[in-house]
Amino acid sequence: MRKAALSFDVEQDMPPYLDTWHGVEVGLPKILDLLALKRVKATFFFTAVAARKYPGLLKRVIDEGHEVGVHGYNHERLDKMAPGEACRAILKATTIVSRFVKPLGFRAPNLQLPRILASCLARAEYLYDSSYAAYKPPFLREPRVLDVKVGLVEVPVAVTSSILRLPLVLQKPIHSILWVPRVYFSHPWEYVELKTPWTRIDCRLNTGRKALALLEKLIQFLEKSGFTLVRIIDIVDTYRRNRENVPYQPHVEQSPRSSRIGNKLIHVPGGAAGI
Repeated sequence: MRKAALSFDVEQDMPPYLDTWHGVEVGLPKILDLLALKRVKATFFFTAVAARKYPGLLKRVIDEGHEVGVHGYNHERLDKMAPGEACRAILKATTIVSRFVKPLGFRAPNLQLPRILASCLARAEYLYDSSYAAYKPPFLREPRVLDVKVGLVEVPVAVTSSILRLPLVLQKPIHSILWVPRVYFSHPWEYVELKTPWTRIDCRLNTGRKALALLEKLIQFLEKSGFTLVRIIDIVDTYRRNRENVPYQPHVEQSPRSSRIGNKLIHVPGGAAGI
């Protein structure tokens, strides 16, 4: 079975250029509506700030069977920080997202994770990291354990997100040479109209409704090409099952966690309210 995973980095609009949240507020619900229509499950990496600011949307992601991972605290560049400071940021972000759900995967902002931080992710009980890109050193093209002692599975992304906003006729030759399994990624802000002429042109090409239409065409193209669309954790489960050097334990399915106030048990509320 050929597998591909769609993933989305849930963050503020076009960091570091903007500090608005139109992508999460408007784009993310449209993505979820499309995935529900196409009966596709995906992976969503939330920054801790996004999770705390939009708990209702995070709960919807979980309730609809998608996977939730962590994308840093507030999209800080971990490769620009001292290792100790970066690890503390990871642990802080993990603690916040863990109030809602147990995250199993991590993706560093800008796909920049220093190798030294792999042990920090293992300490936080992550099963995998998806911070490497096949088009950046060390050019990983398939899931791999880079450090057997740590045991963290690295699942690289296949192409940069702007590729998915090219006309499909231009995308097809690229998809035809990618490997299996493959992971795609994009951002909710790419699915809204952001008129920001001072940012890079690749961040403004075919955004909004065009991007959403292209995402639907990509799903149809992959399914017609014989791919099963899965979550990243499903790819990791298959990898761990097939590799003797990684102890295999099936992951526990994610479900919304409850919070306790005094003796009263409450569920994570809906809406865009802070926690």
